[in-house]
Amino acid sequence: MQFTYECYKALLQKLREHGYEIADYESWRQKKRCVILRHDIDYDVHKAVEMAEFEQEEEAASTYFVLLTSDFYNVFSRGTNQALHKIISCGHTIGLHFDEVRYPFLAGDPEGIRQKIAEEAEILSTAVGQKITTVSMHRPSKEILDADLQIPGIINSYGKVFFKDFKYLSDSRRRWREPVEEIISSKQYERLHILIHAFWYNRQEIDLHDSVVRYVNGGNRQKYVWLEDNITDLGAIMPPEEVL
Repeated sequence: MQFTYECYKALLQKLREHGYEIADYESWRQKKRCVILRHDIDYDVHKAVEMAEFEQEEEAASTYFVLLTSDFYNVFSRGTNQALHKIISCGHTIGLHFDEVRYPFLAGDPEGIRQKIAEEAEILSTAVGQKITTVSMHRPSKEILDADLQIPGIINSYGKVFFKDFKYLSDSRRRWREPVEEIISSKQYERLHILIHAFWYNRQEIDLHDSVVRYVNGGNRQKYVWLEDNITDLGAIMPPEEVL
């Protein structure tokens, strides 16, 4: 499967053709055969907006998990905050993407991690203006996975129910670990839980190397745009054509 919007559209069509209804982390119990679509925003919130708009056209609602402790975006910055509200306006749900590595002093401490999840969810709720009720883990440790964390008022997408009662599929590092299309067609599983990273998807197929190069080089252009909003007559200091 290529990492293009057209191929993702075909995947959504295949799901529907084989009787899978799109559900979320709360409504799935009311559906016999269903799929939960999930997106972790690890790096680029604007790519997530592209995916959100595309899914809106395809009438596919997903949950977009936001990394509050990201080094790549700030949920309170104007651009990122507008992007998150755009995702919501497209009919999707915002959840918390939680990185336990940010709290090394809590390694192996499920109760401490549970408290931090609740704290981050509250902060993200303030940022997006609505209550956060779901969490997904970013690079979870075995201890935290095995703990099957139960957080009051928050659904843990890494809870055992979403791996025991669902078939979990992911395109992490731009590679499907299992043949997702074949699994859908087989109708072997009544419930699917699919993680799609919007970062990898484009109008045309772009390989892993070029995807990363485009993002890294695009960062220079974005920094220039930000500086233009803060430095008067930036072009006289550094002409835009000097941006690599």
